[in-house]
Amino acid sequence: MGSRFEKICFGGKSRNIDCAIEWPLGEILGLALVLHPHPLYGGSRDNKIVTTVASECSDRGLVSVRPNFRGVGKSDGAFDNAIGETEDMLYLLSQIHLIYPELSKLPIMLAGFSFGSAVAAQVYSSLLHNNKYSLYKSLILIGSAVHRFEFKKVSLPDNSLIIHGEDDEVVPFDELLEWIRPKSLPIVMIPSCTHFFHGRLLILRRIVASYLSINVSSSC
Repeated sequence: MGSRFEKICFGGKSRNIDCAIEWPLGEILGLALVLHPHPLYGGSRDNKIVTTVASECSDRGLVSVRPNFRGVGKSDGAFDNAIGETEDMLYLLSQIHLIYPELSKLPIMLAGFSFGSAVAAQVYSSLLHNNKYSLYKSLILIGSAVHRFEFKKVSLPDNSLIIHGEDDEVVPFDELLEWIRPKSLPIVMIPSCTHFFHGRLLILRRIVASYLSINVSSSC
């Protein structure tokens, strides 16, 4: 489909939130917030998994927003263990709707990789109970570390897409399985795949594409 690229700094509670936005060239169906891995270990909005997911989202008609968390790029502040980052993302969405009112009535898709998955899950849970926002009842968690940064109990939709590598060296697969088992949610496990999906990006993109083809076309 193609996209138009933009960089913008949004004001967030006395700090800047540095964002990259990909605008679909065709019909806009919604907004995707795609969140990056741990900022203290080199995570940024330019992470290859984040850009891959964001690109697929924009190809599916979603305006893809990739923010830098606190202390990364031109984003102000310091790492806050997902608490402040979640607050920032909620404020960011309000700013996006203020600046781009044409997006305010469209549903939001949340996605995150590693640490970003924890923030995405917390944001989803917060928005789920906020009648101000329209949500796709779906959530994409890749190399999920939600349980490591769960400062409030999260709500995960029944159709959550949880993708994990068999050989994940950062968040071992067995650790994720132990957390997800009580929730009775399926996991898409990619064999012989590490945390950073080396050599598996095309597989990852195909999985995300298949999921979006069903959920983005569905009514929120």
